[in-house]
Amino acid sequence: MLEKGFTAKQRQTRYELKMAALVQTVHGVVVTRTLSLAYPATFVSRHIPQNQMISSHNRQFLFALPQRLSQGVCQDLSNVSWTYRTKREVLCKAGAVPLMKQGHQFLSSLSSPALAGDPPATNRLIKKFVAASPKSVALNVLSHLLSDNTSHPHLSYFAPQLYLEITEASWFDWNPKLIGELVSLLNKQERFVESETLLSTAVSRLESNERDFALFLCNLVESNSKQGSIQGFSDACSRLREIIQRSSSVYVKTQAYKSMVSGLCNMDQPLDAERVIEEMRMETIKPGLFEYKSVLYGYGRLGLFDDMNRIVHRMETQGHKIDTVCSNMVLSSYGAHDALPQMGSWLQKLKGYNVPLSIRTYNSVLNSCPTIISLLKDLDSCPLSLSELLPILNEDEALLVRELTQSLVLDEAIEWNAVEGKLDLHGMHLSASYLIMLQWMDETRLRFSEDKKCVVPAEIVVVSGSGKHSNVRGESPVKAMVKKIMVRTKSPMRIDRKNVGSFIAKGKNVKEWLCK
Repeated sequence: MLEKGFTAKQRQTRYELKMAALVQTVHGVVVTRTLSLAYPATFVSRHIPQNQMISSHNRQFLFALPQRLSQGVCQDLSNVSWTYRTKREVLCKAGAVPLMKQGHQFLSSLSSPALAGDPPATNRLIKKFVAASPKSVALNVLSHLLSDNTSHPHLSYFAPQLYLEITEASWFDWNPKLIGELVSLLNKQERFVESETLLSTAVSRLESNERDFALFLCNLVESNSKQGSIQGFSDACSRLREIIQRSSSVYVKTQAYKSMVSGLCNMDQPLDAERVIEEMRMETIKPGLFEYKSVLYGYGRLGLFDDMNRIVHRMETQGHKIDTVCSNMVLSSYGAHDALPQMGSWLQKLKGYNVPLSIRTYNSVLNSCPTIISLLKDLDSCPLSLSELLPILNEDEALLVRELTQSLVLDEAIEWNAVEGKLDLHGMHLSASYLIMLQWMDETRLRFSEDKKCVVPAEIVVVSGSGKHSNVRGESPVKAMVKKIMVRTKSPMRIDRKNVGSFIAKGKNVKEWLCK
């Protein structure tokens, strides 16, 4: 990877290393591995769903290779079919770094079939984008492509090339966290020579400062674990253990142990992570809530509920309070394995802990209810009130809904005063938004009809979360659901012309609608 501050000879040396990595990757795909129509072997991993087709970027293995090499490789690739993504698919996944609108446009252009097999055109597009974009936009796109759950895995191959172009910008500042994420992505793509070259540069810049170097390695451990790179993770852990052995800083050791625990859990090795916690105790370093939560969730994701509950009990005996984040991890684990009875028991148990529920609780629980998910596939016939919904649900799902509706989550989502009564659905998934909408109609009706002193807001607003401030393009399922409910119930609320993500009406009209 080329960066500022290197001589021409150093740049040439690093360029040759990059060429070697690309040659190795191309030959690894073409010669020693079998290519399927949609799944080039280099990119098949546990992080790429088997039904997700990879786009034409694999032709870009040829990028920057000498012409004599690319001509030879093209013959080997001539029988490979390539699949393209449409513009509609350029959307953010939950958890990925959200893209700015300029970033959407750039990645849509980069996905164009017209660029397939045309490295110079791709290079020009990247150069033009960096030159024309402010720092925030360029780094936003790079961070999105480096994310382990990016919605553009078919474009992640170009992240190093984008970074290379960014290093030439006048505003560029060397960032060790960014380097760690880039190294991890290269490891995932099996571009180990490029990865090692970039890592060596970072080590030479940071190793004189123990704390900065340790934090860099901590980030490297976690980034490799999220990308699922076994080799990169193992190497980073080895380097971090060397720091632990020679350091006298409690802070450095604590951060190093935390990263290894988190990384091992990301790699589905919670038992090894638990052993690291025991190692911390032997080093007289007290494990914190973060470490226990990591191990708890590590066991939970794997469906090892006995071990998960053992860690919950251990946390309590160690004086760590069960909080909302911890409880949501437990609920998410149960939901991922369709353990609805255990989920209901846990929600009831939370009352004893006095743990408040959250929007994320709603999301985790309701996304695990098959009847609700099925009902929402047909918005023309789904129930329009809680009294209609509950009898349709099975016993386990009905219990979950009742437990959720007894919480304060709805109250926290509502603002109510003389000027405005607002329901904000931001952060809620479709199933959660649906239940909250049913609750909201009941609650608003109750306020209007039973409390004579209740103020009638001048306006009532429902914010669907897909309007003028949204970074995500395309029709919002939540907005479509809210719109359908408004139409079917003959609500006076209409889409706000000032913000298409909101529904608005005069308070008195809403009162007449709900209390008729």
